[in-house]
Amino acid sequence: MVVKKPRIVIIGAGMAGLTAANKLHKSNVSKGGGFEVCVVEGGDRIGGRIKTSEFGGDRIEMGATWIHGIGGSPVHKIAQEINSLESDKPWECMDGFLDDPITIAENGYVLNPSLVDPISNLFKNLMDFAQGKRKSTPVGIGNGWNGIGNSGNGDGNGGNGIGNGGNGDGKMSVGSFLRKGLEGYWELESRKEREEVNGNGNGNWNRKLLEEAVFAMQENTQRTYTAANDLFNLDYNAESEYIMCPGEEITIAKGYSSVIESLASVLPSGVIQLGKKVRKIEWHPEYEVGITRNGHDGTRPVKLHFLDGTTLSADHIIITVSLGVLKAGIRDSNDSGILKFYPPLPDYKIDSISRLGYGVVNKLFLQLSPDSPVAFDQFPFLQLVFHQSDSEFKNPKIPDWIRRTAFVSPIYKKSKVLLSWFAGEEALKLETLEDEVILDEVSTTLSTFLSNSSDSREECNGNMVKNSSRLKLSKVLKSQWGNDPLFMGSYSYIAVGSSGSDIDTLAEPLPKSSESPQLQILFAGEATHRTHYSTTHGAYFSGLREANRLLEHYHCMD
Repeated sequence: MVVKKPRIVIIGAGMAGLTAANKLHKSNVSKGGGFEVCVVEGGDRIGGRIKTSEFGGDRIEMGATWIHGIGGSPVHKIAQEINSLESDKPWECMDGFLDDPITIAENGYVLNPSLVDPISNLFKNLMDFAQGKRKSTPVGIGNGWNGIGNSGNGDGNGGNGIGNGGNGDGKMSVGSFLRKGLEGYWELESRKEREEVNGNGNGNWNRKLLEEAVFAMQENTQRTYTAANDLFNLDYNAESEYIMCPGEEITIAKGYSSVIESLASVLPSGVIQLGKKVRKIEWHPEYEVGITRNGHDGTRPVKLHFLDGTTLSADHIIITVSLGVLKAGIRDSNDSGILKFYPPLPDYKIDSISRLGYGVVNKLFLQLSPDSPVAFDQFPFLQLVFHQSDSEFKNPKIPDWIRRTAFVSPIYKKSKVLLSWFAGEEALKLETLEDEVILDEVSTTLSTFLSNSSDSREECNGNMVKNSSRLKLSKVLKSQWGNDPLFMGSYSYIAVGSSGSDIDTLAEPLPKSSESPQLQILFAGEATHRTHYSTTHGAYFSGLREANRLLEHYHCMD
């Protein structure tokens, strides 16, 4: 009788899945080939939420963009080893250009750094305190934190890529903490009279409104970091558990996809199967006497059913699909294309998946038209300060979906390609818009902020830009992670009502019962790493963790 080798099937060829496959294959080769490894990917490419592309002659990233700290980052180490950190071709965020912004308020007010910097520094100090990087709150407002416990908006919405909201149980959110900090700052400053920035009242700005709008701009940047639709949805207590790798944050000159291709390069032909979307996973949480193990070959406890009608049996699967896909799968739906488990996942696992937050972040790339006004040859790193959406003073020509972006800038200093980031509801709205609408509405918006005269950008409170030739844009490219059925969003966060323990619960293998075949379903991906969720290096660490779990199971560890 021929003894079958254990078969390990990895679902998803993103960072987590390919890291696991890379580790298992290398160990398998060194140990003489004790098991089979297979990677099934629902899409037509590898990389998952990593996708390097080109636009306007420049290299860009549609998904993961940054190495978040080079110290101890496995992504940085791989990029170094394969010489991907330098390139003759220009690439996104290559030159530190984003360190020198110009901040303009709606209707053309160029804001003096003396107004912008204190509010930006306040925001940074508050976030540093929330994240445990700072031991004391900003001077003078330390008494303001008692009784912050105003939770999020209580909408509990985990669907459509936006993630869980606050559950109204009194738990503290990052958003409530930040707003309490701003109120404390105002109390400290004792600014009872807020002078108008412009003496004649044009623009309807006063100092307090501007400070609040600058603070909101920083909040919108933070939303893109976290993928939370609203910072009132983001759990305060969990914020300090998140760990950043030390060192500078950089982009990869030859593209993030070069790291993915390196991980995949060691795998023999045929190991990765594209276009294999899993719609159902059959497994056995409890031991059954005389079981016909899923009928495929009578011996393996897990059976995968694909959308194309084929099946594949396995001894172990490592599931690396996004938290968004898992969320969709546990909601009631008759859609045969949505991943389902049979029998369903245990309640404790479903509860953790439901509570955790998962959001949408999209990038919008725009190409400057060659016949744009001359001044736009040197387009600035432009920070945008908007009236709030409910303000009577807002410019009706600016659509609401643009009002919660924080900046527009070239991807490097002299590039003709502009970039803006969107999160949450605005990111989803962006996905629905036709290119012509985006070009028109962004051009209209930017034209209200900028003039075609470089000498009019004198940084002075209340200096209104008077010359406003219309900015011309010729092409647009946007990411669409929210409505992509393979991802249904961008990355995870810890929502109000959840905690880091929910991430640990999500990461636990199934089944728990020692009576059943062990390690049938293992979980990897950024949402399963308690301290590095939302990052590519977190996904890497999780893939390594599950590969090592199986190697230990078979006593194959070095």
